[in-house]
Amino acid sequence: MSHIALNAHLLSLSQSYRGAGISWYIFNLLQSLPQVEGGLRFTAFLHDRAFQGNGLQTEFSRWPTERPAMRILWEQAIQPAILYRAKADLYHAMAFVSPILLPCPSVVTVYDLSFLRFPEAFRPINRYYLRYFTTLSVQRAKAVITISESTRQDVINLLGKPANQVHTIYCGADDSFRPLPVVEVAQFRRQQNLPDQFILYLGTLEPRKNLSGLIRAYGQLCQLDPTTPPLIVAGGKGWYYQAIFALVAELGLQERVRFPGYVPQEALPFWYNAATLFVYPSLFEGFGLPVLEAMACGTPVVTSNVSSLPEVAGKAGALVKPDNPLQLAQAMHLILNQPDLQQTMRERGLRQAARFRWDKAAQETVTVYKKLL
Repeated sequence: MSHIALNAHLLSLSQSYRGAGISWYIFNLLQSLPQVEGGLRFTAFLHDRAFQGNGLQTEFSRWPTERPAMRILWEQAIQPAILYRAKADLYHAMAFVSPILLPCPSVVTVYDLSFLRFPEAFRPINRYYLRYFTTLSVQRAKAVITISESTRQDVINLLGKPANQVHTIYCGADDSFRPLPVVEVAQFRRQQNLPDQFILYLGTLEPRKNLSGLIRAYGQLCQLDPTTPPLIVAGGKGWYYQAIFALVAELGLQERVRFPGYVPQEALPFWYNAATLFVYPSLFEGFGLPVLEAMACGTPVVTSNVSSLPEVAGKAGALVKPDNPLQLAQAMHLILNQPDLQQTMRERGLRQAARFRWDKAAQETVTVYKKLL
């Protein structure tokens, strides 16, 4: 059996923003890959010992690779020797970067090129590291996996990778994201002290998510309609997030905007189900997993008309310009005040979400492996 080595050191099951986004993608792919009939053997290299393999071998590092500097040092200095000893036939860097020295061919997953598109949204050291090492890893890889066609085109156009070596494989939404019984959702509302209606944003608090634009749009919506339900901005603090809280205070919205912090994965379906409307006005996304998860739960979605988000939302979501707070406010107002439109968007969202599955993503990933092998 051919041996596939998976670098999953960015997997984190911690109750923080590190457990979202890329980590959730890695987790679901690790769970799904061994279920694909492909005659392959998998070994995942990672540090979070809370992860339990589901039909794949796991090797946990003794290095504290949850710290970025330690992870980078382990990947570049230690991993090549481990791969040689493990006799890996193919190496999959599951997040942007592979070692400079490799004893076998490689595949690299690139989620987005936001560090090139929006460099000002990154700390300088993060930006320089990602720019240099991602470019080098993509150039050396036998194949690149992207999670949207938008990112695929960026890899081709910005990094010069031949189109036939770049493969779009969409994310999925697991079975926990579904419409939940009304009684269970009502009980969750009581536990969290939530109103019967509210607008929800869920994601990391960082500049690229355009939360300042959302806050301004919500302020305009409250002026347009004083009965507008509260806005809940849920998610862990990432970086450069202080301006979000300052803007809420500046606009006098402290009593109307709530920040519950990081939401554990098991609670996500309840938050989506409890919300009247989900809003995700990001400036740039490699995929936009929260949009898919909200639609899978039957929640109407307003999101941006840029990068990958139209691919995910399809015709089910309301698409707006992320740099136009008035347009965002008008879209929210329209949906909040038209129950028939909400129902139509729920039905469309459920159909759209059904197109994205983790088992399909795993099967397509194995197809890439086998083509290279």
